[in-house]
Amino acid sequence: MNELEQQLHYPWGDALPAPGRAMEVAAGVKWLRMGLPFALNHINLWLLRDEVDGRQGWSVVDCCISKDESKAQWESVFANELEGLPILRVIVTHMHPDHIGLAHWLCERWQAPLWISATDYNAARMACQSTTGFGGDASARFFAAHGLIDADAQEKIRGRTGYYPSMVPAVPTSYRRMMDGDLIAIGSGAQRTSWRCISGYGHAPEHIALYCEQTKMLISGDMVLPRISTNISVYDIEPESNPLKLFLSSLERYRELDAETLTLPSHGKPFRGLHMRLDQLAQHHRDRLAEVLQACAERPHSAADMLMVLFKRALDLHQTTFAMGESVAHLHALWYEGKLQRSHDADGVYRFSIA
Repeated sequence: MNELEQQLHYPWGDALPAPGRAMEVAAGVKWLRMGLPFALNHINLWLLRDEVDGRQGWSVVDCCISKDESKAQWESVFANELEGLPILRVIVTHMHPDHIGLAHWLCERWQAPLWISATDYNAARMACQSTTGFGGDASARFFAAHGLIDADAQEKIRGRTGYYPSMVPAVPTSYRRMMDGDLIAIGSGAQRTSWRCISGYGHAPEHIALYCEQTKMLISGDMVLPRISTNISVYDIEPESNPLKLFLSSLERYRELDAETLTLPSHGKPFRGLHMRLDQLAQHHRDRLAEVLQACAERPHSAADMLMVLFKRALDLHQTTFAMGESVAHLHALWYEGKLQRSHDADGVYRFSIA
């Protein structure tokens, strides 16, 4: 546990759900943890005891990627954790593959509707047909314009045309729209509670977290994670965006929540200490922005140049593409503030220097 984590409280310590099984974190709330084939090797999913139109069952929050291993874990959940009841609805916080990948499969299997924001639904439909922003020629050109010109990396990025569809082969053909401020009634009888939708930006097009005032629980998705900082990236589909500003503004909305809120994140372990974690994340990005500004004061930097400043460890290609997006995001935040200026050099690369 690192120094920052020690400032948070983990009610269940190091306990984790076994593969294909669940841990109860509150009455009617179960925690699932499924494996991912990345450096970030897991995702947390949530089962909420529910009643819809008089039917008893469960709502599930997030789905994991579409892989046989994930389906096998879900089959174990169906057999051991649903108490003989069906899944009534599939709630997805946002369109990234580990969250929406198996939504089509779950929705079809249980004849359950998909609940998601309109922006992320349409972004997922587009990405599963084109891999926009995740690989292919457009991504390779975008990264090259920001200094990632290594021939091997360029070839691999061009070859990732099926990156998103390989994990999200389809999305349901219809959905129920979630919007900021919507109240979703979940549960049955005396256990029925209201969960408020909180929209967030910067990590995904229109991420939806869920907060229950009665139980002081927040299903935070990827917006607030206890151990790592959420990836905030600029992609080729919106090359002039300023996602870091959007993300930091979105984080401020969680400060109004109760200080004793139990946060249920998509990665890491459930924790208390939400306000402390918000402070940590804000400070993390202030520190990174200061490092970027200092580096650009010494000489002009591209986003690729900035990788060695922002990331102190070796990165594989998967991590490098995320790191490049983050580098551009931090450069853009300072550029839009007027602290940096941007030039498009003769070699076709954007470089940033002190304004």
